[in-house]
Amino acid sequence: MSTALDHHAGQLGDTDGHADCIRIVGAREHNLKDVSLCIPKNHITVFTGVSGSGKSSIVFDTVAVEAQRQLTSTFSWFIRNQMPKYERPHADAIENLTTPVIVDQKPVGGNARSTMGTMTDILPMIRALFARHGSPTDGLVSLYSFNDPQGMCPECDGLGRTVRADLDRMLDRSKSINEGAILLPAYKVGSMEWQMFGKYDQLDPDKPLEKYSEEEWQTFLHGSGGKVELVMKNGTYKANYEGLYDRFTRLAVKRDMSAVSDRTRDSIEPFLTEGVCPACRGDRLSPKALATLIDGRTIADWARMQVSDLIEVLAAVGDPVAAPIAAAARTALERVADIGLGYLSLDRATSSLSGGEGQRLKLVRHLGSSLTGLTYIFDEPSTGLHPRDVGRLNTLLRALRDKGNTVLVVEHDPDVIAIADHVVDVGPGAGVHGGEIVFTGGFQALLAADTVTGQGLRRAASIREGFRPAQGELRVENATLHNLKDVSVGIPTGVLTVVTGVAGSGKSSLIADVFLAAHPESIFVDQSGIAASSRSTPATYLGLMDAIRQLFAKANGVAPGLFSFNSTGACEECQGRGAIITELAYMDPVTTHCETCDGRRFKESVLAHTLRGKSIADILEMSAEDAVGFFTERALNTKLRTLIDVGLDYLSLGQPLSTLSGGERQRIKLATQLHRTGSVYILDEPTTGLHMSDVDTLVALMNRMVDRGNTVIVIEHNLDVIRQADWIVDLGPDGGKNGGEVIFTGTPQALLSAEGSLTGEHLRRYRA
Repeated sequence: MSTALDHHAGQLGDTDGHADCIRIVGAREHNLKDVSLCIPKNHITVFTGVSGSGKSSIVFDTVAVEAQRQLTSTFSWFIRNQMPKYERPHADAIENLTTPVIVDQKPVGGNARSTMGTMTDILPMIRALFARHGSPTDGLVSLYSFNDPQGMCPECDGLGRTVRADLDRMLDRSKSINEGAILLPAYKVGSMEWQMFGKYDQLDPDKPLEKYSEEEWQTFLHGSGGKVELVMKNGTYKANYEGLYDRFTRLAVKRDMSAVSDRTRDSIEPFLTEGVCPACRGDRLSPKALATLIDGRTIADWARMQVSDLIEVLAAVGDPVAAPIAAAARTALERVADIGLGYLSLDRATSSLSGGEGQRLKLVRHLGSSLTGLTYIFDEPSTGLHPRDVGRLNTLLRALRDKGNTVLVVEHDPDVIAIADHVVDVGPGAGVHGGEIVFTGGFQALLAADTVTGQGLRRAASIREGFRPAQGELRVENATLHNLKDVSVGIPTGVLTVVTGVAGSGKSSLIADVFLAAHPESIFVDQSGIAASSRSTPATYLGLMDAIRQLFAKANGVAPGLFSFNSTGACEECQGRGAIITELAYMDPVTTHCETCDGRRFKESVLAHTLRGKSIADILEMSAEDAVGFFTERALNTKLRTLIDVGLDYLSLGQPLSTLSGGERQRIKLATQLHRTGSVYILDEPTTGLHMSDVDTLVALMNRMVDRGNTVIVIEHNLDVIRQADWIVDLGPDGGKNGGEVIFTGTPQALLSAEGSLTGEHLRRYRA
């Protein structure tokens, strides 16, 4: 082992032993097979390999976790207790680590008050600019914050949107009160709530609401004063009159909905409507804040501009006091534009950002840092990027390295792999077939390597010939959502259509929003989280476990519940978890292998029961590939084969769903839908997290889906998918306000000669 490490260090020019590399010895996280590795410092190292090969286990679960754990250990006990706890990775040694900066694809999230401007800390600079340079102003920065009581709109509390009672849903104006004009469930004729209006002497209960005078209408909805005698079970009660709209708003709209039952919430929601706040018109701010202008624009106007436009506005600020603030804000915005997000605006909600957009915005926060000697760790930073923008990403990765940092990247994109100073290829396969280092070296050496990655990089990229004819057409007419510019387009049925275009060009708005709304029967498969418990597995998600438990019960003459680690069969020591997690105050958590069940989750008596020589724990440890061969039962075999079809043959049946990547989540959701025919499928960037060889598997699956009579629509940047489509819909020509148009429809062959298409330009380069 040491000899191999010494040789590797020598290849990197490390004359001082291993001081110039991050040294890993005997890593065994997940599927890693006693991996030992030297990762050069102050270089860009790209980790490649098929999906599930173990790349993330090395980079995130070993290097990143240990670096975070050691960094946290330098703080005081009190501070450590407030921070996340990290468990020591399974490895003999992890040495020469530096402070980590982890830029992953986890959703940015954030509440309704979190925006791109607040996340990047650019909006506070704009607030300071308005406080110093705006007119009129009293100099208070907090006045321009929609998250501060001084600045927020009093009507919507700074959210920009309000929930209001919807009178059209609440009332049947053709009827009188006595005829049941009030449609709210609790206001049935004769009920106590109904009596408030049916017995009020200033209202005619027999008069249709549509014939009410303005005064009667005002009284009915907003009136107050006067008494109404309500008849109750225990006698009568005189109540103060309150108009219907005001009463419903007080009791339902302004009520803390988290404190009511699901049944009550469900009964109220049909009568509510959410919309732009009528007071601030969505600007979120108070009238005083919105009265401050710079060159005729409010701070809300600035926040609505796309980044590329706001950069130009800031460049025009010449006031000596304000210029330094404007320059700092402009520099930060230029970094956002440099990573291909110039189409975003500061008021964009963080919850609406894609995984790729969120990851790049996280990166922005570090680009202005003067710290050096850090280890930056990226999880597929090219996700969501058009080939045009990958070059911008590469420039930023090089800039981080050139400042004296170590850059580790898990990536599949050939253009990102090409800029690596050092490549670590993990494999040779996935799951139990992976977990080994199959290549280390430079990019040129990788091109000649006999690995799946090397083969994928060398292969020729041919354009599909023999396109399938469309069976019909599904239309979108005059779409104007977000940046779409009155788009009308037909999506052919019975073929594979790929919708392309740079980030922000309008692809998701057109397909995931407008098309899906016009054709709600479509099956939309995205990368969002799976609603499941922490104990959910591929076997439970696909609905396999009930049938498997029944087979075990029948074979052994016992109850099916015995074969559930969530029920009577669970190991009593670890409660079916397979491990015992001990949380110690001020200390890292300690997860110990459950000695009672040997980590297998079940009681020993349960494991004594077998099916064809296998225990229930053996079954859960099987990969989908092995399980297909084991289960001959048609129903089980068919469902298991769907995992093979979507390229998840390496997943074990008992792997927690919480450990799946975004791409894996999308593919396992797709696996539950594969039995359909004559359906319309919409897939949102399904190649996320896929190796080049896995993309071929995915395209083959999509072709089989089409051949079975389905229509498949894919939102995608991957050129290997684009070149094999039947039909292309290309949006652009750029992002944001410069996008939103269909600039090309046709076959991939025709796209090669299309003018003004960035996708066509990169497809020509790729084919060459």
